[in-house]
Amino acid sequence: MQGITTKQWEWTREPKESYITDERIKIITEPGTDLWQRTYYGFQNDNAPVLQMKTSEKYFSFVVKTEFASKHRFDQCGVVMYLDSENWLKASIEYENEEFQRLGSVVTNHGYSDWATTDISAKRKQMWYRFSRRESDYRMECSEDGVDFKQMRICHMWEGAEEISFGIYACSPEDSSFEAVFTNMELLECQWKAHQ
Repeated sequence: MQGITTKQWEWTREPKESYITDERIKIITEPGTDLWQRTYYGFQNDNAPVLQMKTSEKYFSFVVKTEFASKHRFDQCGVVMYLDSENWLKASIEYENEEFQRLGSVVTNHGYSDWATTDISAKRKQMWYRFSRRESDYRMECSEDGVDFKQMRICHMWEGAEEISFGIYACSPEDSSFEAVFTNMELLECQWKAHQ
């Protein structure tokens, strides 16, 4: 088990407002920021702020707790592995309306995004994520308490075999801004065990 220090983080598109300590990171999102590539309606947006660290370690897990004051359609924050504009993945909660929001994940390989979701209550304003790597394969999980994690997705990243960058992101695709807070960040031995 290993803690994470501020020296390990690097920005891709630093936001105007953010606050970083070893224990807590806060991002204030800016309107019109998003990560999406082509699928369904040809739309492309690649301007969300992403805060990551680099590693060549082939087997590990990264855990983070998110707390968010999202309030407008598509407001989102979560865990991310951003390699370049056409190769990345993310897991997050996207606000939809006062009744529900979408807990989901996006995998983008070679310039095309997909989106897998399940609807949850709009009242939930925190979620834990666990991102695990086994060579070029990746697993994303979520948890309401940081103890019991449930699988969201297993995927392969075509460009994810060597050094990668992974971490957190927050964005507001429409005319909105909200505060996203990230805490309880840990690097662990890989919690995704080999298939028996």
